[in-house]
Amino acid sequence: MWFKRENKNQNRRLHRTHVLDVKLRSDQVRAARVRMVSWTFALVAGTFLGIYLVWRTGEWALNTFVYQNADFAIQQIDVATDGVIAPEQLRRWTGVKPGANLIALDLAAVKRNLELVSVVETVSVERVLPRTLKVRVTEREPVAQVNVPHTDATGGIVVSVYQLDADGVVIQPLDPRLSVVPLARVNPSLPVIVGLNVLQLQPGRRVELPEVRAALQLISAFDQSPMAGLVDLRRVDVTAPGVVIATTGQGSEITFGLDNLDQQLRRWRGIYDLGQSKKATIASADLAVANNVPVRWMTASVVTDVLPKSVKPGKTRRKNV
Repeated sequence: MWFKRENKNQNRRLHRTHVLDVKLRSDQVRAARVRMVSWTFALVAGTFLGIYLVWRTGEWALNTFVYQNADFAIQQIDVATDGVIAPEQLRRWTGVKPGANLIALDLAAVKRNLELVSVVETVSVERVLPRTLKVRVTEREPVAQVNVPHTDATGGIVVSVYQLDADGVVIQPLDPRLSVVPLARVNPSLPVIVGLNVLQLQPGRRVELPEVRAALQLISAFDQSPMAGLVDLRRVDVTAPGVVIATTGQGSEITFGLDNLDQQLRRWRGIYDLGQSKKATIASADLAVANNVPVRWMTASVVTDVLPKSVKPGKTRRKNV
């Protein structure tokens, strides 16, 4: 009995020792985990703090040595255009203030400011370190104009004049005070397109009507056609669908289809030559008809009353600096 009790007590002591060892190992593992988490948190926090300090230091350095550096203050805006806009006006349209920092300048905003002007087609903007902004402008060249009558605030009738380039983009006519040469010399007697209303004319936007596109193609092709120098193209009516009707300064009314304008211009020359051989002038001709073109001739009394052909000076493109 005594032997058994002793063994039992010994087993209890051995069992307690095992329990204490397990608890000790659990505490050590928990402490190790806490230390690992703490070190990880400290490492992550230190990394973010280091990045923040580097970013703030870099920002301070950029502001101090670049964006606020007087050495990069703009002293010259070098402007050139292939058209007639006064360089000083282009400088104002850039929106760049004297002394602005060249590096901090938003070139896209400068380009956008200039391209919002309908007479401007393309713009390139470039930094020339340390203190020069270089701006190059290509202007739209009008080939036709549109006269839109409307009533003003007093109830009177006024005419708003718009211009179109060869691509059909609507141009707000340039104020003559902003041009370095007389506009009448640059854009003499532009042909007038009729049949459009003011809602279709948004400066800087393209008119997409097929009749308008054909009218502009006709105007552009006319100067290189066999009829160039023989008659003046004064007006093109785009009211009727599928055709355009051109009126000359000599009183002729010629109807064109929307396609194959070069071929129709050659047919016009053939009819014109036929009239010259008969000492007659075309009153009207419908070139949209493929065969047996309907032609009406002017009488001799009407021929003497038509407007004489005017001499159109060549268009000039110039460079302003």
